[in-house]
Amino acid sequence: MKKLMLATALVALTAGSAFAQQVVRMGTEGAYPPYNFINDNGQVDGFERELGDELCRRAELTCEWVTTDWDSIIPNLQSGNYDTIIAGMNINEERSKVISFTQNYTPPAPSAYVALSPDADIEGGVIAAQVNTIQSGYIAASGATLLEFATPDETVAAVRNGEADAVFADKDYLVPIVNESNGQLVIVSDDVTLGGGVGMGLRQSDTELRGKFDAAIGSMKEDGSLNALIIKWFGEDADVF
Repeated sequence: MKKLMLATALVALTAGSAFAQQVVRMGTEGAYPPYNFINDNGQVDGFERELGDELCRRAELTCEWVTTDWDSIIPNLQSGNYDTIIAGMNINEERSKVISFTQNYTPPAPSAYVALSPDADIEGGVIAAQVNTIQSGYIAASGATLLEFATPDETVAAVRNGEADAVFADKDYLVPIVNESNGQLVIVSDDVTLGGGVGMGLRQSDTELRGKFDAAIGSMKEDGSLNALIIKWFGEDADVF
């Protein structure tokens, strides 16, 4: 009888472990609304939090959220501090040399310049951008002087305090800041589209995990729920699939 009970317990334990969900640590910045931010309860929030939780549900994975500084976000992924990057990261050729990406979960989005004056010198002046972004790379290759900062908040502050003539960043990030500035800040350029849209970054060796998230993103595109989520967080005029 004892042997039978032991055998039954072992079967139950094995069955339980077979249905246990894989835990995936989702790395984000928590400082780039509406993509990701920390809410009043100290929790990761925003478009990517809601998206990431839904992707994990569809992929039958358990999400754990981890925040990190942007300038170390790729090295921390490679070091194993988390399993994915889901942080408003645009897909481009340079990043694809060191990490792999899922398919994009936002279409290629415009960047824009914002300044205190509509006649700010964006071609030859001092332009603030967040370090290690596609925007900082774009400015570095232009005729302007690049002034890099660790966080997006600092780039806008540099314009407000006169350190920079303008800030160059994702338009989705800048528009709410302009709208809340009571006319102090203005968009001073046409849209500039960079990169291949935002995707999840993973270690190049994690092909199975990337496949699971790719399938989940694809299913959200097919049923329209991804477009609905984009509109919820970015507004009715947002670019959708």
